[in-house]
This record gives sequence, C-alpha cells and structure tokens, in this order.
Amino acid sequence: MMKRTIGFLCVLILICSCSDVENQRPNIVLIFTDDQGYGDLSCFGSQTISTPNIDALAENGMKFTDFHVSSAVCTPSRASLLTGCYPDRVSLPNVLFPDGSWGSNPNIGLNPEEETIAELLKEQGYATAMAGKWHLGHKPKFLPTQHGFDQYLGVPYSNDMPIESGMKLADDVLLRNGMTRDMINNYKELEIENKRYNTPLMKDGEVIEFPADQATLTKRYTEFCVDFINEQTSKSPFFVYLAHTMPHIPIYASKAFAGISKGGLYGDVIEEIDWSVGEVVKALEENGALENTLVIFTSDNGPWLSFGNHGGSAGVLRGGKFDAWEGGFRVPAVMAWPRKIPKGSTSHQLATTLDILPTLVEITGAKYPSKKIDGQSILSLLKGEKMEELEDRYFYYFGGRKVKAVRKGRWKYIVPHKGGIVIEPGKDGVNGKSEGIDNPEALYDLDNDISESINVMGDYPEIVQELKEAAKIFEATIHEEARPVGTYEP
Repeated sequence: MMKRTIGFLCVLILICSCSDVENQRPNIVLIFTDDQGYGDLSCFGSQTISTPNIDALAENGMKFTDFHVSSAVCTPSRASLLTGCYPDRVSLPNVLFPDGSWGSNPNIGLNPEEETIAELLKEQGYATAMAGKWHLGHKPKFLPTQHGFDQYLGVPYSNDMPIESGMKLADDVLLRNGMTRDMINNYKELEIENKRYNTPLMKDGEVIEFPADQATLTKRYTEFCVDFINEQTSKSPFFVYLAHTMPHIPIYASKAFAGISKGGLYGDVIEEIDWSVGEVVKALEENGALENTLVIFTSDNGPWLSFGNHGGSAGVLRGGKFDAWEGGFRVPAVMAWPRKIPKGSTSHQLATTLDILPTLVEITGAKYPSKKIDGQSILSLLKGEKMEELEDRYFYYFGGRKVKAVRKGRWKYIVPHKGGIVIEPGKDGVNGKSEGIDNPEALYDLDNDISESINVMGDYPEIVQELKEAAKIFEATIHEEARPVGTYEP
C-alpha cells in the first residue's frame, strides 16, 4: 500500500512539474536590424553572405517569406514595432532628426502615454533591457528607460545624423553629464576635420561615449545583452530588445570581422550580426533558457539601394528603403521557440511587426494596451496553423501620412504617388544618384509576380475598386484617430 501511495505521489508531482513548465512564461528576445534587405541572409538566398546562426534559427523554428514592417523608414517602423500601431496612429509618421532638419521637430518623440511591449511585459514581472538604436525621441523624457526598459545601452538616433545633430546633443546633454565646454569644442573640431559622424553612445539616460566608436557597437550591444541574460535567467522572465545600429549607413565591422565575407564590407557587417545572434543563443543555451525563449529576428525596412555595395539587397523584390514596393516593406524574418514553434517550418502568410505586440500579450498573459492598436495575434501561426483571417486582412503601406499602397491576400494596389528611382548606385559609402518619378495606379498579383513587374489592373476592376476604397477610408480614419505625439518643452 505504501509503495502504491509513493508511486501515485511521484506521478502526481511529475504531472504538476510538467504542467508548471508548460505554463511557464517564456523569455522574449527581439532582434531588429537596420536597413537589412530581404536578400541579405543565406537562408533567404544570399550567395555572398554567410549567416549560419540565423539559418540555424530558421532550421529550428519558422521562416517567414511574407513578413512586413509598417514603414520603409526607421522612426515610424520602430514606433509600430513597440506599440502595435500604424505610425500615424501614434503621430510618428516620419523620421525624427534631432537637429530639426528635413522639417522634423527636434522636441517630439513617442508619447509617454503610449504603452510599449516593454511596459506591458514589465507589468507581468518581466525584467526588460534594450541595446541599440532607439530613434523615437532623444530628449530625456522619450528615452527607452522612460518607456519600460530597466536598462539601456545604445545610440538615440541614426548613426548618419549630421554633425550638427551631435553638436546639439552635446550642448543639450553632455554638459549635464560631466563634459566641459572645452571637451565639447575639441570633439567638434575633430568631427569637422575627419568628417566623422558623432552619434553619442548612451547608458540608460547618460552619454558615456562621444562620438561612439561605431566599429565596436555590434560587439558591445551583444555583450550587454549576454550579460543581462546571464544575470536574469535565474530570477525572472526577461525581454531583450536588441536593435542593431547596423547595417544602416555608414557601415562598420569590428577588426575580427573585417574582410571575412564574400559580400565585401556590407557582408562583413551582416556576418558580425549573425555572430551576435549566435552569442545570444549560446547564452540562452548555457543558462538552460533556450527551450522556453521566443527569439525573433527581423529588420526595420528594406535596403538603402542608392549606396550600392554598402546598401544591401532586396533579392527578387522591387525597390528598397523609402519605397512602397515590396523591397521597402517586406523584410527577412525568422522566429524560433523550441517549446511551441514547429522545427524547420515556413510561413507564407502575410504577417507584420504590428502583430508582435498582441502576440506577446497573448503568450505572456499581459494586458492589451488601453488604447486602440492595429496588429493582431499570430500565435496560432507560430504553432504551425494556417490563419484564415490573415487572408482577408488589409495591410497599408504608408509613406508619411499617405497610404501609398494597400494589400489584401495576393493583391496589392498601388495608389498613384510620387516616388524615386536609383539611376546610378554609389560605391564604398558614397551615395549615388536618384531621381523623382510619378508612380502610376497599378494592381499586382504577388502570388505570381512577387517582383511587381506586371500591372494587371485592367483585368480586375472590382479588386482595384475595393482596395482603392479601403485605402481612402483607412487614411481618413487613422488621421481622425491619431493620438498626440509626445512633446518636450525646453
């Protein structure tokens, strides 16, 4: 009798333990590169760039062939990723310039009232950290630590912002963090003499290096994230947002990766990012956390084609950064979660960065934001199930506050709009020549014409009318529903 009782208790304990493991909230690692094209990974067809660690994620998880961002430029794309909203809904439809150039307001940023992934997960007991490029406002009230991140190491905006941007930040911020006026003036002289970019490196809310040594950023971001994982694994579930500065122009690789790729300097940069992915995965594995960690890898928009050999490739897709074509919005994406995602699977359904927040909400049991969002959970898709509702969704390609294209299923309608075309690519970091063009109204069947080369508008007038009307209604609706941007009073 005693043996039977002990045996029963052992089985009960085993069942309870398995149940606890199954219901344990997963760790989340979200890796977001900058200006990396659809064709810039070996698992997405690159013949010159080797990415074995990202390929391994795909082999052990899911590869997405139809994954989109909400904008073909960085600030709006990042705002959408963290809030689950189209950029215009949170009033960040354009790139922010800290010096106010290009008509940008230097005193705005992501409104502190918006609820980010980090804030929602933090409420669930998650430890949160970010490394890399922020670009959602460089004033103190807009920085990552004000939007749910416990720790931050990175640059507050793009690494190509003009010299004046860094000088302005030096005047506004560096003096408050121990730098003297002479030190700042010396940096200014150095910058002008060498024509270097002077992006500051920040730790939490303080500048710790100015200008940042950009050749070391990928390595330092990686070490920061690995240290955070090592520290947090035994304490609480964690959320890591690793937003690489690279391969945004200007591109840099560390000495360890210089000259190793068949793809030139751009290939070196991507292969170092691949190394970074491998280091993060190794840290998860060594801490026994890999089985219950969702790792997401994707890019903020397509490649900057006018920079030629420093600008990456969109593969078979038309266009790149700035464009409403697939090359601007469709990006490489891989997700791995051994406990849930079928190994070696591929999704061909339309999914977006807008969907990441609601998916993480469903996975972790977090509360949905109190305000309206635009994404939807794709947890069923991650489990290998086909989601019929994704076939009927509308997806809008914004350029600023204008809808430039709309997608439903296989069909993509192009709203007539002004665009650009590269007529002479640059070389070795020098921008090439582009010219403005008028993109006419068009309809493309992406199932049969992924390169958007054959306009079939005349054959499907009903579809054209449906998508044209959807674009018109949504553009007007989101303008009405747009929430206030965050503002800073100097």
